[in-house]
Amino acid sequence: MTVPLPPLPGPSDPGEARTSLTLAAVGGPEPLRADAARNRALLLDAASRLLDRCGAADLTMESVAAAAGVGKGTVFRRFKDRTGLLIALLDHREALLQAAFLSGPPPMGPDAPAAERLHAFGPAVMRHERDHHELILASRTDPLRTYAVPAQRLRLSHVTLLLRQARAAGDPEILAHTLLGSIDTPLVHHLTCERGMLTDQLEQSWHDLLIRHGVAC
Repeated sequence: MTVPLPPLPGPSDPGEARTSLTLAAVGGPEPLRADAARNRALLLDAASRLLDRCGAADLTMESVAAAAGVGKGTVFRRFKDRTGLLIALLDHREALLQAAFLSGPPPMGPDAPAAERLHAFGPAVMRHERDHHELILASRTDPLRTYAVPAQRLRLSHVTLLLRQARAAGDPEILAHTLLGSIDTPLVHHLTCERGMLTDQLEQSWHDLLIRHGVAC
């Protein structure tokens, strides 16, 4: 889950990109020694238990250290700061989503037509982020960082590739940014919690955007 991503596929190589996309961590590559990996797993297990019990807002480096039975400095060395800890907690959940659209069964997986995969992708990502919205929102301390992390670049590469394969109208990368922006966690949270919209409405908007650009199932 820590392989660096290739650059976005160019217009002339849509076939090659299908085999080059690989699982990507939310927070970036970080190869670990066996003992460091065990310590990281111990800390994340403690953090996960605290998250389930008290929510992301009350999750601190100090509380994780106490729950894991280690010094606070150990947690800081492993994750650097609270944001790094929150991003690490997202990695496992993100890996499951990535596996579904990179190698899973239809309609998201590679055996389905590009248009069908695109229509399935948006609602699946929206449901995934709705289930983890508190953790995602708490980790968003730098708005621009969202566009640089490997997991987001993978989503952008994936959607851009499928738009090219489906021969969507318009610039595929700009359209991919537009589509992903329409299901971004803060916007979905605002529309559903503050504006009272239904998730079904937002999913239908994803389908409508695709259809308007010539991508119909």
